[in-house]
Amino acid sequence: MKRTLNAIAFLCFVAFSLSLFAESGVKPATIDIAAIQDASTLETKVLQEWQPVAKLKGVKQKLVEITVCEWWPGQKVRLPVTFCAPESSALCTNVIVGNMGLASKPAVPSGAMLELLTQHGVGVVLVGMGTIDAMEPKGELHLGMKQHLLDSKDARYTPAWIWGMSDMRGLTAAIAESSVFQPKKVLATGGSKRGVGAAVCGIHDSRFTAIMPVVAPILGNPGSAYVRGSFLQKEDAMNIEFLNQISPGSNPLGLPATARQSLEEREERRLDQAITIQQALAAGWTEEEMRQMNDEAWNLCKIAKHLDRVRNKGLEYFYHVGTNDNVCPSLMDLGRIHPEFPLYILPGGQHGGPTTSGFTLQTPTQPEADENFYAFARHHFFNDRSIPPTPKVKSEFDAATNKLKVTITVAPGQKITRQSLSWCENRHPPYTLAAEYDAWQSREIQASPTNTHIEWIQVPSSANSIDFISTHTSIGNEIPFHFSSPYQRWRR
Repeated sequence: MKRTLNAIAFLCFVAFSLSLFAESGVKPATIDIAAIQDASTLETKVLQEWQPVAKLKGVKQKLVEITVCEWWPGQKVRLPVTFCAPESSALCTNVIVGNMGLASKPAVPSGAMLELLTQHGVGVVLVGMGTIDAMEPKGELHLGMKQHLLDSKDARYTPAWIWGMSDMRGLTAAIAESSVFQPKKVLATGGSKRGVGAAVCGIHDSRFTAIMPVVAPILGNPGSAYVRGSFLQKEDAMNIEFLNQISPGSNPLGLPATARQSLEEREERRLDQAITIQQALAAGWTEEEMRQMNDEAWNLCKIAKHLDRVRNKGLEYFYHVGTNDNVCPSLMDLGRIHPEFPLYILPGGQHGGPTTSGFTLQTPTQPEADENFYAFARHHFFNDRSIPPTPKVKSEFDAATNKLKVTITVAPGQKITRQSLSWCENRHPPYTLAAEYDAWQSREIQASPTNTHIEWIQVPSSANSIDFISTHTSIGNEIPFHFSSPYQRWRR
């Protein structure tokens, strides 16, 4: 973070002096579906033939290495892929595409994915995925990616493109194992970068019939500006101030002394997959091109930009996110523009990362995430339960009592076992570090004889805004599912 933020004021002045009217050379990332589905270019290397999984009765697996693509002339990207299937000779017509580490060793699924494999015969394809700097050639691939992006202004040379390609090519490799996999339904899932990959699959590849990304962007760009320093100057300044409040020993924020170093190291890792305004200026980019690339770097995976496409092809999708995650910064806009969007929002939920950062509610590791994946898969593959429609919510402020009246309406016929209203006063802006630590309050929603519930929030005189959501748990066929209302904000 230090190397990015210290020179912001000077660099932004330089950037803003560039012409707004220069013709942009930015090229949107494109996906060649025919090339992705061509198994002849996989150059598959078998690292372990099909064999039973030790200590996992009834499951077999195979480990291969495949070519994802030639990212630029002379630079192939190759990744390990583990196939898991029941030992029986039955074909896997239901398939999950998930992820594993980059090490060339067999992996096995866990949690809900493992249960779906062992108890329901669902095939599992685990594709090696990591940050670009960790991919082979380690420490070099991300540098080549950034240089090709700077030279070409082609959004193909961005993480979202290669992550999505990786999962799609993993499915191509699985289909080539025709004696085991003959998929009719394919569900992609993953968290963070792996959620980005899953989203790209569902949006652009018709072989995928469902996706459930976790802590992945829906509408807004994740993290910070892809061209660091070209946008979000106010937020960057707030982040410097935030970090300066964290020093060894006690601090007014109540965070551990390790939080500052942890957050700075996180930004350094993210910067390895982005470019800076210094680099863009040196390559002759205009301000408009920088702004366009901030969007184009992620447009492939932002499903809200592609809703007509995914609906027309019948893709089923559900997102699992947290309120305090800057990878999902536009939940309020999503709630306003697409209030019907199916998702679960964990109140106070953070993205994840080391405990040294002071994060105490990491969304992907909470039990709701695994339970939702299991329920969504049972729904998609077997129609074992339905997915509840997104509740409707509206609010009205009573100035006489300083109370906010919140009316929540859930679809009729739901067996609701738990529901809560959660709110946060005076939220910090998206893309700020402070927003990741905002405190939320929650209260159980009172039972009602109808499917409409009315709750009241006492609004302190110091509150200029109240952000709120409702969360609900329904039971269908003895399978729990967690879902949310759209994210809402009341302003004084």
